[in-house]
Amino acid sequence: MKREGLDLSGRTVLVTGGAGFVGSHLCDQLLAQGARVDVLDNLSTGFAHNLPAGVGTFWKEDVAAPPDLPPYDLIFHLACPASPPRYQADPVATFRTAVFGTVAMLEEARRHRSRILIASTSEIYGDPLEHPQKETYWGHVNPIGFRSCYDEGKRAAETIATDYSRKYGIDLRIVRIFNTYGPRMDPFDGRVVSNFIRQALAGEPLTIYGDGSQTRSFCYVSDLVEGILRAGRAEALPDPVNLGNPGEFTISELADLLEEVVGHPLRRELRPLPDDDPRRRRPDITRAQELLGWRPEVALRAGITRTIENFLAQKTWDGGSGA
Repeated sequence: MKREGLDLSGRTVLVTGGAGFVGSHLCDQLLAQGARVDVLDNLSTGFAHNLPAGVGTFWKEDVAAPPDLPPYDLIFHLACPASPPRYQADPVATFRTAVFGTVAMLEEARRHRSRILIASTSEIYGDPLEHPQKETYWGHVNPIGFRSCYDEGKRAAETIATDYSRKYGIDLRIVRIFNTYGPRMDPFDGRVVSNFIRQALAGEPLTIYGDGSQTRSFCYVSDLVEGILRAGRAEALPDPVNLGNPGEFTISELADLLEEVVGHPLRRELRPLPDDDPRRRRPDITRAQELLGWRPEVALRAGITRTIENFLAQKTWDGGSGA
């Protein structure tokens, strides 16, 4: 059952990371629901052309050192590099964004009594020993590995956000986002779906790390954004909530499906598995179903087809500047 909660019409909303893949889709939906939307994004991984025409003020600023901001009814805090190549490129900046950027937005929420949603990640579970992953699972994370800047940065962000809620009573909600794909993905961000589609369209072999038996759960972006919006509108959401598609596929199965969609065989190139790469990843979404009335609707084949169509239309896969 759909639970509407807070009416967003006329509400003032700040989206950090709003020029990014997920953030720009969130802005689209907020505007469609009548919200007045501003964006803060330093464009380190986002693109200005992703911003919808209806966005009000755009600050090209570092979320960890934001400008003097007006009060907002809601803050959706999404700003942080999210793909391994991007967050590993400058691990110090990644950790700083994850932690100090979150503190900065929590201070805004405390000062103005804003509701705030923190976008966390399935990476807080690390290479999980529990499967599927429930929100009650504490994770299995290497604190000094190459992925730690992001994994531990997001874990620390959850810690400080929860402590702000306990100490200052801020209206907090935390969503843990699992693998998401769809139109506006950066084809060069290093994630498996964007890599595979770009390589397939360019006639290159698909890069598979390890033997392809590791699993992921892929959520189409419109489903994810609906979950984020429901979490933001909910009148109370005291605990973190997983948002992802519980369908589980091996990387090899994803390659097989892509081959079927494009209609011709695709070569594959095996490379060594990166350190600390999770072997299995699948969300338990019971909490999201019970508290938000949410579950994903777009099947993987349909979502991959739409994403390929977007890549082709925007010429994003061959270095074009599509939106």
